[in-house]
Amino acid sequence: MSYRQLIFILSVLLFVSSCVPTKRLMYLQEDGAATDSIITVERIQKPYRIQVNDLLSIRVKALDQELVGMFNPIGEDNPTATGEERLYYDGFLVDAHGNIRVPTLGEVNVLGFTVDEVREKIEKALLESYFREQANIFVTVKLAGIRYTTIGEIGSGSQVIYKEQVTIMEAIAQAGDINEFGDRTDVVIVRQYPGGEKRHHIDLTTIDAMRSPYYYIQPNDLIIVNPLPQKALGFGTTGMEALGTITSLLAFVTTTILLITR
Repeated sequence: MSYRQLIFILSVLLFVSSCVPTKRLMYLQEDGAATDSIITVERIQKPYRIQVNDLLSIRVKALDQELVGMFNPIGEDNPTATGEERLYYDGFLVDAHGNIRVPTLGEVNVLGFTVDEVREKIEKALLESYFREQANIFVTVKLAGIRYTTIGEIGSGSQVIYKEQVTIMEAIAQAGDINEFGDRTDVVIVRQYPGGEKRHHIDLTTIDAMRSPYYYIQPNDLIIVNPLPQKALGFGTTGMEALGTITSLLAFVTTTILLITR
């Protein structure tokens, strides 16, 4: 086999192996021909149960607002404070023992409860120890946004979305999307549980991702996007990028061979 044949074969192999297939860059692909039909996804979302370091927003309303003034943030009407600043200073942080400190009630354990269960618990306690039924109090309890962290081939950092439910697609979009070197076929979600942390995997290139139990993220999730092999090899993701790299490499190899054979 001549040097020209060897170089030709080598260049073809490098070109084919270095390019990232389009299918690895596209989200939620369907099998078969594209249709306009509605995709029915049956999914039972288990209610989120509060964990340590969660931040809760608790508001108490009544016919006489002066009666419930101590339960609501003093600076709530301050236009200079941002939403996140208010939540940080006025929210109820779940401590290492799973408790929050509520005026007049003291420490209330909320670990493992849903937000609806916490609301019922606080409402019942206030009626028993502070208010009467005639006060017509109205308690609302919400998670102070869904906070999560992204690292890897995606905009890294901590993010917060103020919604009741957030899909992983929304979370990725909020973080700036996965770059061209990110592996969309195996996105890792590190999720906290009472017994510790667990790693879960989801393939975002297939429509089946919408049926995954991890399609909706939870507070304090860590989303990891690992790099594709092309990044480790140093090749480009497109044909033109790969061609430029391969051309430079082959020029170096050819020059070396010519110097050796002279």
